[in-house]
Amino acid sequence: NVPCGTNLFPGRNQKRVAKIVAVANQKGGVGKTTTAVNLSSCVAALGKKVLIVDLDPQGNTTTGYGIPKRSVELGTYEMLIGEAEPKDVIRKTEFRTDVIGSNTRLAGKALAKVQQDYDFIFIDCPPSLDLLTLNGLCACDSVLIPIQCEYYALEGLSELISTLKTIRKKYNPYLDIEGVVFTMFSERLNLTMQVVDQVKKYFGHKVYKTTIP
Repeated sequence: NVPCGTNLFPGRNQKRVAKIVAVANQKGGVGKTTTAVNLSSCVAALGKKVLIVDLDPQGNTTTGYGIPKRSVELGTYEMLIGEAEPKDVIRKTEFRTDVIGSNTRLAGKALAKVQQDYDFIFIDCPPSLDLLTLNGLCACDSVLIPIQCEYYALEGLSELISTLKTIRKKYNPYLDIEGVVFTMFSERLNLTMQVVDQVKKYFGHKVYKTTIP
C-alpha cells in the first residue's frame, strides 16, 4: 500500500500528490457506493483533504452527498471528454468532502491537475468492467474491492483480477490492490464463512479485519 503523500512517479514530479483509490467490483449491489461515500466522509472527518469522483452514470454517490443529479451541468462526463477542467466541475459539500458529480450524460480522466490539492481521491466505479471502470482503474494508485458475503460473491472476481493484471501490464504499472472488504457480513451464516475462507486463500493479508454487517 502506498502511503498518503508518497511520490508515485519518481523523477516526474517531486511534489506531494493525493493517493487515488478506486472502489470497484463489476458485480452490482455489493456496497461500492456505500463504501465510497462513507469512507471518503470518514477520511475527511479525520482532517484530510478529500475529493470523491462519481464515475457511475446512476449518480448515487452524487445524490449521496446531497447533490441532485439534475443540477450537475458540468460533471465527470464533461471532464472526461475535455469540455471542462477538473477545478470547474468540483462541488463543495457540507460534509468536508469535495465531489465531482455524475449524471446520465456520462459516457466516455483528468485528475492530475487537482491531485496536488488533496490527500485522497476516491473514485466510485460503475458495476461493470466497461470503459468507465477501465478509466478509473487506469487513473488510480490502488483499488478497493467490496465483496458481498453471498452465494455469487466470487462470480466474476477472477475476471476483475485478470483485468487488473492487464491494466498493470499495459497502462498503469503502479496499480495495486488496496484491500478487500466484506459487506453484508454475518458470521452466523455458514455461507458467509465459506466465502470468507475462499477470499482469504486468494487475497491473504489484503483482506481487511473490519467487516460491514
